Amino acid sequence: MHAYDMLAEGDRVLIAVSGGVDSLVLLWLLHHWRLKAPIHYDLLAVHLDMGFTPGTGQAVEERLRQQPVDYFLERTDFGRRALAAEDGRSGCYHCARQRRNRLFDLARARGCNKIAFGHHQEDIIETFFLNLLYSGNLSTMVPRQDLFGGRLALIRPLALLEKSQIQAIAAGLNLNAVANPCPLAKETKREEVRNLLQTLAAKDKKIMPSIFAALANVKPDYLLTRLAPPC
Repeated sequence: MHAYDMLAEGDRVLIAVSGGVDSLVLLWLLHHWRLKAPIHYDLLAVHLDMGFTPGTGQAVEERLRQQPVDYFLERTDFGRRALAAEDGRSGCYHCARQRRNRLFDLARARGCNKIAFGHHQEDIIETFFLNLLYSGNLSTMVPRQDLFGGRLALIRPLALLEKSQIQAIAAGLNLNAVANPCPLAKETKREEVRNLLQTLAAKDKKIMPSIFAALANVKPDYLLTRLAPPC
């Protein structure tokens, strides 16, 4: 949090809560962090029910009630619309885009200048490989990203943690995650990349830390530059 200057006096932070273990740990962390931080900031937990499975929103609300943080829930049809637009096979981009845009709108409407996501080390590595393999660029998520001329910042306080560490924290706190209701959760490109990386990591435990370190150790002189178009 200090290295990336994630929080400041007077911030109002919207926490994107899916109900998964990462976002629940993030919610707990940001609440308990402000009990000891030398600054004051406000929190608003937001859950967008994507409209996949009835009852998901209620299950997430039960978890939110257990934390002394203001929360807001909204039911949408983003998930169903995305599946229909792509014949139920590759709607992840459309679903994520609609969810992200709605969070931006809610942040603006609720006076929030920051949005906190529960992405962790593996998420950052997986995003790098997704962009490399399917988008043809070298990029990934970053711990802090300023948008709209600095009016809004995306922060990822769990960015340096491994998934196993987050799971251990959740177990110690008895935080029970809500299952991902998306019917394609196990059939995405991200899941394919995750399985590939897990196969590599199973052979050598140093691989994932090495990849993560490489993302902050870029050597531009040894990357290809765009060729000039032929005359």
